[in-house]
Amino acid sequence: MGYYNPIYSRGVDRFLADARAAGIDGLIVVDLPPEEDDELCIPAQKAGLNFIRLATPTTDDRRLPRVLTNTSGFVYYVSITGITGAAEAQAANVGPEVARIKAQTDLPVIVGFGIRTPDTAQAIAGVADGAVVGSAIVAKIAEGRPVSEILDFVKGLADGAHRA
Repeated sequence: MGYYNPIYSRGVDRFLADARAAGIDGLIVVDLPPEEDDELCIPAQKAGLNFIRLATPTTDDRRLPRVLTNTSGFVYYVSITGITGAAEAQAANVGPEVARIKAQTDLPVIVGFGIRTPDTAQAIAGVADGAVVGSAIVAKIAEGRPVSEILDFVKGLADGAHRA
């Protein structure tokens, strides 16, 4: 997950070859819209990598089909507007949006942003195909928590998601 500029600077072909060699399965490039699929999305898929797109609370029914075009692997639904780690995802708000997306694709819909506890992971996994946790784990690392504590935290999140 990242931005296109470092990929562009490295060279798309070189980046894709390096990504494949490193065992990368898919890319989430947040600043490359579907209108630019020829830049990276299509070459990535030809190289055997999934190209995962973001759908957001502001992705309306007119825009959603374009977002889903050439998307592979899964759809990443951003559960809240704003920045990651700023608010908590609410399953009651996310569920209808996931259903709306799933009505237009057979791809799994995975939800990220605002998932920081096992209970939230469980609630989100109950309305989606999975949950992504990033900022909460990064925060534990930034606090200097021991690796064993971080691993226990991640296990708790996974257990919560699997209880759904």
